[in-house]
Amino acid sequence: MARFSPPLLRRCLCSAAKSASAAGGTNKRNIVFLGSPQVAASVLETLLVASDSPDSAFQVAAVVTQPPAAKNRGRKLMPSAVAQRALDRGFPGDLIFTPERAGEEAFLSGLKELRPELCITAAYGNILPQRFLDIPPYGTVNIHPSLLPLYRGAAPVQRALQDGVEETGVSLAYTVRALDAGPVISCEKFSVDECIKAPELLAILFNIGSKLLLRELPSILDGSAKEKAKPQDDSKATHAPKLNSDESWLSFDQEAKVLHNKVRAFAGWPGTRAKLQLMNQNGEPDVLEIKVISTKVCASCDKTGDGNEVLFSGSSLLIPCSGSSCLEVMELQLPGKKVTTARDFWNGLRGQKLLKSP
Repeated sequence: MARFSPPLLRRCLCSAAKSASAAGGTNKRNIVFLGSPQVAASVLETLLVASDSPDSAFQVAAVVTQPPAAKNRGRKLMPSAVAQRALDRGFPGDLIFTPERAGEEAFLSGLKELRPELCITAAYGNILPQRFLDIPPYGTVNIHPSLLPLYRGAAPVQRALQDGVEETGVSLAYTVRALDAGPVISCEKFSVDECIKAPELLAILFNIGSKLLLRELPSILDGSAKEKAKPQDDSKATHAPKLNSDESWLSFDQEAKVLHNKVRAFAGWPGTRAKLQLMNQNGEPDVLEIKVISTKVCASCDKTGDGNEVLFSGSSLLIPCSGSSCLEVMELQLPGKKVTTARDFWNGLRGQKLLKSP
């Protein structure tokens, strides 16, 4: 396994260009892949496997990803999932670039020397300036997990789930300076199960996007894809802004379905949190903060008292919500503790009364 060396990945642009030039002795077309998280690593894997085929028309000349970041308790600098996948596959370390910004002069200079004919992005997480977009003659193509022009932006899957959509998909589109607004080469629809969470849906859509990309690569590399690509109707565009932790709180004065959709959308990061009241032995409420992990919707529930009491039934906490709906919480997590089932949590209360927070 190749060893991760941050200085090597950040510099060595000249040697990278020489390496790519040497590899360019074949008739294969040079493409550069840009991506960062695990879902992007799966796209890179698909490209590398396809490029290894003797009859492949392309080769991955370089990989561009986010710089190493401090992770886990030790705060050790670790490569992105894409960088690690490339290294694990034996991809040359001097062909993995990690610029802080895609507009850095040294990076753009090194990229030009590679002479890529096409760049492909998948959840890269960095803004691409026009000087970058002008380099590859066949353009830059992005795998975007939504049916463009719907859900342009950083969190298309999460915002679609939050809205409770029944159908989404993935689009293959040319990158332009305006956010996710380039002509669409192709797209595929996907029916959304009401229980699926954001991390699962992301993985599914990028897997579909990988196959879509391989199918369309010949037309992209011969230029015909640009002729058939359809401009987006900006009047139909919706936006998917990045999630932030302040949004993670659940408010039980909303419908249970709205809250369930939010739990699905915010799964992974930042998660969803709620405050409950635990009545202590003195009959006074203690605030109990929980992280809500998995839920279902109970279309109607029998509310007791003033409708604020949290009950337990089957294997779920039943939390009264707006109207006659209840949110069934099946898994939760207390601060500093491991994820637990609703049943184990309820048993741990030892008969203490649990209420919604006002």
